[in-house]
Amino acid sequence: MSLDCLQTPRLVGSRIRESHFEELARLHRDPRVMATLGGLRTDEDTRRLLAAFVRHWRDHGYGVWVFRARDGGSFIGRCGLRRGIVDGAEETEVMWAVMSEHWGKGFGTEMARAAVDAAFTLADLEDVVAFTLPENAASRRVMDKTGFTFEKEIEWKGLRHVLYRLRRANSPSATGSLQP
Repeated sequence: MSLDCLQTPRLVGSRIRESHFEELARLHRDPRVMATLGGLRTDEDTRRLLAAFVRHWRDHGYGVWVFRARDGGSFIGRCGLRRGIVDGAEETEVMWAVMSEHWGKGFGTEMARAAVDAAFTLADLEDVVAFTLPENAASRRVMDKTGFTFEKEIEWKGLRHVLYRLRRANSPSATGSLQP
C-alpha cells in the first residue's frame, strides 16, 4: 500500500486529481450527502475545493482519495486526510463523504479505516481528528467503529460540532486489527 493508492477488501482509493471533477461534482450536488457538509456546492465551488485538495497533496504529501468499488469501479465517495486549524490547533482531519446510493453498506467506515491506517503507517502521524454535527449519527458511528473517541464540542463554521480524536497508540491499525 502506498499513499497514492489505498486498497480495502471492497474498495480502491486513488489520489484525487483534476480528472475526478465530475465525480466530486456529482457528490456535491447530492442534497442528502451535503445536508451535513455545508449545503450543495456549485461547480465553481467544487473546482476550488478540488484545487485545494490537489494543492494539499503537494504541500503535505498526503490528502484525499477517490474511492471506487473493486467489483466494477463505480464511484463510492471520497475520503482523506486534511491538515488545518481546528478549534485553534493545527490538526489532521480524517474526512469522508459517501454517495447516498451507497449509504448503509459500511463504505464510510471502510474508507475511514484505510485513511487512518495510512495516517499512522505511511504518513507517520501521531494522531488524527474527525468532527461532525452532533445530530449526524451516521458519521459518529463511523468514528466509533474506526476507533475514535469523543473529545469535546467545538464550533466549526459557526455551528456546534463534536470532535473525536484517535491517537496512533490507541489505533486498531497499530495493533494490526485493521485490514489494509
